[in-house]
Amino acid sequence: MIIIIVFAAIVFIVLSSTVFKLHPLVGLLLAAIGVGVFAGLPIDKLAETIGKGFGELMSKIGLMVILGCVIGAILDKSGAAIKVADVILKLFGEKRPAFAMSVIGGIVGIPVFCDSGFIILHKLNQIVAKRTGRPLAAVALSLSGGLFATHTLVPPTPGPLSAAGNLGIADSVGLVILIGLIVSIPSLFLSTWFAGKYARNVEIVADAAVEEPVMIPENQLPPAWKAFMPIVLPILLITLASFARILDFPEVWVKWLGFFGSPLVSFLLAIFFSYSLFAEAAAERMMACFKSGIEHCGTTLVLVGAGGAFGAILKETPLKEMVSVWLLNNEMSGGYLLLIAFIIAVFFKTAQGSTTSSMVLTTSILAPLLGSLGFVTPVQITLVVMAVGSGAMVVSHTNDAWFWVVSQFTGISAKDTYRTHTILTGLQGLLSFVTTMVLYWILV
Repeated sequence: MIIIIVFAAIVFIVLSSTVFKLHPLVGLLLAAIGVGVFAGLPIDKLAETIGKGFGELMSKIGLMVILGCVIGAILDKSGAAIKVADVILKLFGEKRPAFAMSVIGGIVGIPVFCDSGFIILHKLNQIVAKRTGRPLAAVALSLSGGLFATHTLVPPTPGPLSAAGNLGIADSVGLVILIGLIVSIPSLFLSTWFAGKYARNVEIVADAAVEEPVMIPENQLPPAWKAFMPIVLPILLITLASFARILDFPEVWVKWLGFFGSPLVSFLLAIFFSYSLFAEAAAERMMACFKSGIEHCGTTLVLVGAGGAFGAILKETPLKEMVSVWLLNNEMSGGYLLLIAFIIAVFFKTAQGSTTSSMVLTTSILAPLLGSLGFVTPVQITLVVMAVGSGAMVVSHTNDAWFWVVSQFTGISAKDTYRTHTILTGLQGLLSFVTTMVLYWILV
């Protein structure tokens, strides 16, 4: 019954915005209340759980969204985004901007959450689209596909890293990184192809998070190293912090690198050093960037929090316990276990929205069962991580913060985001799982 309730809630969320024309905030909150009531959760605790879920997700991503918006405004108003676009297009050639953005996304998505990476780079999408004459939606979707592929499959992002830890191969993270890179590569090409074929006619709508980029004469652009700094500095600090934990750096190093490598502090440092991008009236122009950035992220914050509220209700239901009992009562081995791992991750991802949570939930269920099912070597268990990561891609929709970041920071309507972003995440998950199965047949 609980599975039917969750499925009905997901259908309602989709129909509420596309057919009934309700604001997505209303649809998500109504779905959360409906699941809570029909699943038998205590009525007097529903409002508290919804508020707590909203607040918890906002505490994790809220400031990151705000500061990322400010960095985006800095890149725009200083001309740094134009300079970065020039360098990238010279490197890849102006005929392949979508593939260039997909590769950039794949690199950035390894150490950085895909949503924060997209927020940092969203102005770059606009500049590349304007300079090459390619549709903004196609360029943005290529970037989002690249970010999502490695974010879900390659440590040190928390999803695959937590999955490896849950399954007992924390000491083999290097193997997980290597196989994760192999599995994610086909997704980069898929993102480029899909975006070019299905996103070129998507209409960009007026939205609070999107504004026309400022075009600055070439002789007034900042030097390349300064232009890249607001993007590269957070990525570098976050990467150092992640690898300090993985490689067992001295405790004091881990502590300080963890501090400077947190998204909040690394974003603040990038903003601080961005004062050097403005040759004149730096304080006044930075103040304008803060004002513009903060004004243009309100809708995104509201929708991200609403997705967290829905996910919080799902976590109060007995879904995890039901799946555990079912697995214990149905023995399986080999490729069938990878398929079941994929399906369970798909269910949790689609139901509660968070890729990282779905990977943690699925691997915590599978962990005590792997030995009895014959999965004992690091390679075998790494392939389980890949199967879970592939399932955790399928699919990103309105209960997922990632869905709203891509929609709001590109200017794509919810309906068109379903038709492009949601379908792409599903295809990426399926292709990654197929790649995982091929590796299983080769390596095991």
